[in-house]
Amino acid sequence: MAAMSGLEHAVNQSGLEASLRELVKLRVSQINGCAYCIDMHSKDARAAGETEQRVYALNAWRETPFFSERERAALEWAERITHIGVDHAPDDLFFHVRQYFSEAELVNLTLVIVAINGWNRLAIAFRSVPGSYQPKAAV
Repeated sequence: MAAMSGLEHAVNQSGLEASLRELVKLRVSQINGCAYCIDMHSKDARAAGETEQRVYALNAWRETPFFSERERAALEWAERITHIGVDHAPDDLFFHVRQYFSEAELVNLTLVIVAINGWNRLAIAFRSVPGSYQPKAAV
């Protein structure tokens, strides 16, 4: 847990926008079916100022006008990295995402994705019950 907490601290201090981090964490949690993390990150996103409209539409982000091109690139990267066994991280996607993220930002974005995938697996494996989490403050 100390290692995971250290990783989480690092991604939260990475310089990536809190709103982007929360959107990615929430979308990955939706993909993985982690109810505890969906509950947590929807609450954290709202506490950080995210709109209900964007939170509710996140699982259909491609069909909405609510997300910036940078956010769209991050969400596509998050989905592909979460499903890495399907087609890895194709070159065309990598170069597309690099249009919106510096090399350091892309490393940090990928670490956000790695971290939330790990947290999802821990929460699901150890039967974390959603509903009681309350955000401490805006992320």
